[in-house]
Amino acid sequence: MKKLLFLCFVIISISAKAFTTDPEKNIDKTGSISGVVLDATLKQPLPYVNIIIKNAKGETITGGITLDDGSFEIEKIEEGDLIVSIQYIGYKTISRNITIGRGSYKVDLGNILLEEEAEGLDEVTVVAEVSTIQQKVDRKVITIGKDLAATGTASELMVGIPSVNVDAQTGDISLRGNSNVRVMVDGKLSNIPTAQLLKQIPSTAIKSIELITNPSAKYNPEGMSGIINIVLHKNTMVGFNGSANVGLSYEVEPKFNSSINMNYRNGKFNFFGNYSTNISKNRNLGNIVRPENNSEQLFRFLDKRNNQQYKVGVDFYLNDKNTISIFTNQNDSENSTVGRTTAVFYDDMSFNQDQIFSNEGSNNSSQYNFDYKLDFSKEGENIELEIDHNIFDGTNPVFFDQIAGPLSDYTDFNDTENESTTINLDYVNPLSETTKLELGLQAWLFNTNIMYSSTGQSYNDMGNLVPTPSVDFDYTRDIYSAYATFSKSLDKWTYQVGARLENVKEDANALQTDVVTDDVTEIPFTNDYFQVYPSLFITYSPSEKNSYQLSYSRRVDRPGIGQVNPIKEWSTPLISSFGKQDLQPQFTNSLELNYTRNLNDRKGSVTAGVFYRAISDEINRALFIDRSDVTSGRIILTHDNFDNTSAYGVEVTTNYRPTKWWSINGSFDFYSQTQKGIAENIRDGVLIENATVADIETNVTEVDNAAFNFRMFNNFSVSKKLAFTAFGFYRGKNKTLQFDMKPMYFVNLGMRYSFLEENRATFSFNYNDVFDTMRFGFEGSRPFVQNGEFNWESNTWNVSLNYRFGGGKFRAKSRKNRDDNVKDGSGGFL
Repeated sequence: MKKLLFLCFVIISISAKAFTTDPEKNIDKTGSISGVVLDATLKQPLPYVNIIIKNAKGETITGGITLDDGSFEIEKIEEGDLIVSIQYIGYKTISRNITIGRGSYKVDLGNILLEEEAEGLDEVTVVAEVSTIQQKVDRKVITIGKDLAATGTASELMVGIPSVNVDAQTGDISLRGNSNVRVMVDGKLSNIPTAQLLKQIPSTAIKSIELITNPSAKYNPEGMSGIINIVLHKNTMVGFNGSANVGLSYEVEPKFNSSINMNYRNGKFNFFGNYSTNISKNRNLGNIVRPENNSEQLFRFLDKRNNQQYKVGVDFYLNDKNTISIFTNQNDSENSTVGRTTAVFYDDMSFNQDQIFSNEGSNNSSQYNFDYKLDFSKEGENIELEIDHNIFDGTNPVFFDQIAGPLSDYTDFNDTENESTTINLDYVNPLSETTKLELGLQAWLFNTNIMYSSTGQSYNDMGNLVPTPSVDFDYTRDIYSAYATFSKSLDKWTYQVGARLENVKEDANALQTDVVTDDVTEIPFTNDYFQVYPSLFITYSPSEKNSYQLSYSRRVDRPGIGQVNPIKEWSTPLISSFGKQDLQPQFTNSLELNYTRNLNDRKGSVTAGVFYRAISDEINRALFIDRSDVTSGRIILTHDNFDNTSAYGVEVTTNYRPTKWWSINGSFDFYSQTQKGIAENIRDGVLIENATVADIETNVTEVDNAAFNFRMFNNFSVSKKLAFTAFGFYRGKNKTLQFDMKPMYFVNLGMRYSFLEENRATFSFNYNDVFDTMRFGFEGSRPFVQNGEFNWESNTWNVSLNYRFGGGKFRAKSRKNRDDNVKDGSGGFL
């Protein structure tokens, strides 16, 4: 009994001593930090925000990221004075000083509101597991997670982006059903044709896609439907770091892409560089049937691509106030196409045509960029000078082997050279904590020269075959502009008002030379105009769950080179496409209203919006029957200006997480537009084989096009390392001046597995168009009754491997996102 009492006394003494021990002498001297990160304007949670924990010396000791609901908790943090840094792309960095120690081992920072950073911020390289969609004041931002990043190239990735459509054959891109869209990479549009550029950027290199459907006055007003900005990952880590990626796709022909991104940061210098390559073969085929003359056109194509692109640059931090950055982008491309186009007239074989063509095109593009930024002593006040110079040189000979038909073998030669220089001077001044003034000047100088010659023959106005004349087309466009924007926050309200003033001068000259007589015909064109482009943005956030946004802007669609170039752009035995040299710009007044609702328990959000566009001097297609060859039904495609028209639409996007292991990104968009154009027809009751020029009717045709798209992306997380994806797409009927396009739909499935230390390596497998339903089917009656279908390699499988190497985060040069170049011309069928 005495032993038992003694033992109890010892236990009680030890327990009492434990409860009275000074916490500083406790064995476990670690604590935790938690909180919730929200968008300051929209009051919605921000997932995948970087939480960096530093000691008093500024050295990083640990960190983490926020969950889908914006919350975070970082445990096992050593006691002491600490700095908590909250960093997120596109937002201002917030730092909090805290202490973990006696009486405060669990620190709750509560709600942390992040404000948007208009000029960019300290970049960090983080790839989220799941893609997210955020509606910001002037843009929709789709952050590309690992679920979308393994799709192959940027062109394939765009298929899953809300409101965006990519023509699988031509690579042409459209936004809200309109191809008048500016496509940029890191705020700049290079001289590389957009379709080619998208097919050579690996999807793993893309950090986010920004859809700026109603840009402010700060941006170049080019593009009716707005701007698509592709933001690439930027490596900003200490020491030598980077990532590498390889991918292979296959159905009938192999398609290979790879990239490597490297960065070295030390002291005052940050050196960076990347290299990417795309090597592929692509087969597609199609047919067009014309029942009126019982004819059929058959198409077979094999495209080969070998594209290489590299970028090198350096950021030099002279001191805390002055930064100089220089980089160059170089691109080499070799593309070839071998195809056969056959026109079969089953009732009269004498009209039959059979043609094999091949081209061995190559082009080189160079970009040189200089940037100097001066930060003033006042927080947020700075001035920045940027000079960007682009050079493009391409040659594209096309060899035609006429197997059957009236034409003999011939060759078309096309050589293109263009240069553009953009000079930007921007000034930012935060007048107070709630107001900001931005001013800027821009000079944009652009010149292109296209030389065309041919060894073949073409029909003249009399219907006779004559040697094809050569053409030298020179086009210059100089734009000088100035802008000002003013923004202010008033409790739950935020507004921004601005205006851009532009003076544009165009000078074009086409010299057409008769190869027989050497006679030269000069076709000059000049245009000089001044325009003002206002913009207005208003945001109202009555609560954390609700936000309303109203925006207005005026925009312009200046004709692209392919739309004004009088040289034949492309040709088949029965169709040829030309530009119209005196084509005028079209102007658009755009109005948008968006509503964002955050769901309960931070499971996601829903954004719904409507837009309306009033369009003047609309640019659209004109379809003419070739007067020199009426009976065979040859068509000439060109462009022209038409009367005023309008467009409107509705969009709904959502992020929703039903469970911890299942997340959904969905979108629905509906748009309607009245299109006007010239479409000729043969008079009723007249057979094509008996038709004459007098039987051709020329009418301005009006088409009311109402179309919708539905997308749903599902991500299923089995574990932290393994996940599966399922993507479904449906596009409803669509109308153009020439065709009524049939619905198109497909399903993609995929998986990804992360491994090695810190999941630095990711293996992905994707199976696209699982049910092989992806087709471009169409039917029409202008200028002839016709129907057809095109098919390409869509039922593909893709494997890719991505590996990251490197260490901790560090501040690097932040660059403006700005558009500064000319859009591509249009091509292909309507």
